[in-house]
Amino acid sequence: MKQLNLRRKSLRRLFSFSSSQRSSVDEVDTEKSVCIYQESDAKPLQKPNWRCFTYAEIHIATNGFHQGNLVGSGGHAEVYRGVLADGRVIAVKRLTRGTSDERREKEFLTELGTVSHVQHPNVSELVGCCIDLDLHLIFEFSSHGSVSSHLHEENSLPLTWNLRYGIAVGTAQGLHYLHKGCQRRIIHRDIKASNILLTANYEPQISDFGLAKWLPSEWTYCAVKPIEGTVGYLAPEYFMHGIVDEKTDVFAFGVFLLEIISGRKPVDGSHRSLLSWAKTYLDDEMVHLLVDPRLGDEFNIGQLRQLAFVASLCVRATASWRPSMTEVLQLLTDGETPQNGWKMPEGEEEDLWDFEDLDECDKTTSSSLSTS
Repeated sequence: MKQLNLRRKSLRRLFSFSSSQRSSVDEVDTEKSVCIYQESDAKPLQKPNWRCFTYAEIHIATNGFHQGNLVGSGGHAEVYRGVLADGRVIAVKRLTRGTSDERREKEFLTELGTVSHVQHPNVSELVGCCIDLDLHLIFEFSSHGSVSSHLHEENSLPLTWNLRYGIAVGTAQGLHYLHKGCQRRIIHRDIKASNILLTANYEPQISDFGLAKWLPSEWTYCAVKPIEGTVGYLAPEYFMHGIVDEKTDVFAFGVFLLEIISGRKPVDGSHRSLLSWAKTYLDDEMVHLLVDPRLGDEFNIGQLRQLAFVASLCVRATASWRPSMTEVLQLLTDGETPQNGWKMPEGEEEDLWDFEDLDECDKTTSSSLSTS
């Protein structure tokens, strides 16, 4: 208890700067990294304007964290919908007590140190935080929930093809920004349908940076332990050796594309992976068989071929043969799929890595892995 009180006091000291300084988290983020959204023809945006909330403010906003306002839970956090006094609708992410206090505080500071410096239309916007009584991160509320809820929840209306294609491109833009638009690269490490949220206009936003890693420019990769993430989205080099770089996210994005196209989960109830099922249909002549049957014939065959081709590149077993997110965006926005330029040299293995034996994987993986 004494250690917990000391750590809590240390956190309060970190957040005791004046209101004019609260738009910066440099004192919290030990890596001193600043990420400002920049495009070739766009002006740099200012640092996000977030602030520290009192517990009373978020307690009132969420009606005492009423269960009726619980909109999501999993891993080590719960998310509640809330309404501030000024009418602004927020999402309050409360870190649960399932892990040690030291680890919770580390994860809290990791996520805060990342999201407080990112600003992009396709990345969730931080509104603020609260460290009174517990650890909370406050975000803009995404009124349409997650992509996963639309694809997999019973009685949900299927997303139209146009929405699915827009979500794919928007998510690619957000991920490209994390990899290339920041002074230090951000590797998300948990790209999946439940971490892609949808605004009122169905604009996708990447959320949940609890596993994110800063990668200095001089590093080609980093090795991490334990292996954390979601089964079905994990790149083979990360799953087996803990190697993390941009291609870790690229692989997960490829699985996400197949999920959007097909409406199927990355791993089904029988432990069969989406990659194992999809690889039969990635051939150009059979690609229409990938499409979510709920869509019928309501899809654009050109865009389908485009998404399927990009997905097939992203989920290649060898990281060096996957495209970067810059190349992914070019393939998605150019309107053409120059497949000849992406053929692997003769003799190179092009089979997809598909978790053939997930039962064995479940026995050997860390308890940090989740299945949703």
